[in-house]
Amino acid sequence: MNVSIVCVGKLKEKYWTEACKEYAKRLSAFCSFSIIEVDEERLPESPSQAQIENAIEKEGQRILSRIPKNSCIIPMCIEARQKSSEGLAKELHQLSVNGCSSFAFIIGGSWGLSREVKNSAGFRLSMSEMTFPHQLARVMLCEQIYRAFMIMTGRKYHK
Repeated sequence: MNVSIVCVGKLKEKYWTEACKEYAKRLSAFCSFSIIEVDEERLPESPSQAQIENAIEKEGQRILSRIPKNSCIIPMCIEARQKSSEGLAKELHQLSVNGCSSFAFIIGGSWGLSREVKNSAGFRLSMSEMTFPHQLARVMLCEQIYRAFMIMTGRKYHK
């Protein structure tokens, strides 16, 4: 199984990078795991709505160009359905039973994801109605993917 996180921007602090590396190491027992970063579009301090929409579209094109072929696409969207850890594990298991062996989770930039990225999805996922910094969201997603594999394999990590 292949699992990727395609995300806008780079991690800035070493502790976020180290946390993602730790989960990548743990995930290597279950899948081929990668984090694919695409450039964030630069905007002025007070962008217009047109500038924001243009940036979202450009980032969306970068994201779509980097998604591994034949991946089930799972964009992280605040307006999407929330799932429990068990629910995510069940969804990933069901998708794999139905023939999906490659998953691409998508984390957009600070202004969100393009409609095109959202519409390319197998299903959309929300972690919370709360807003998190993108760096923290990436670490949280790594952890939840790891937790999903632990649940699917009946291991003790999940409580």
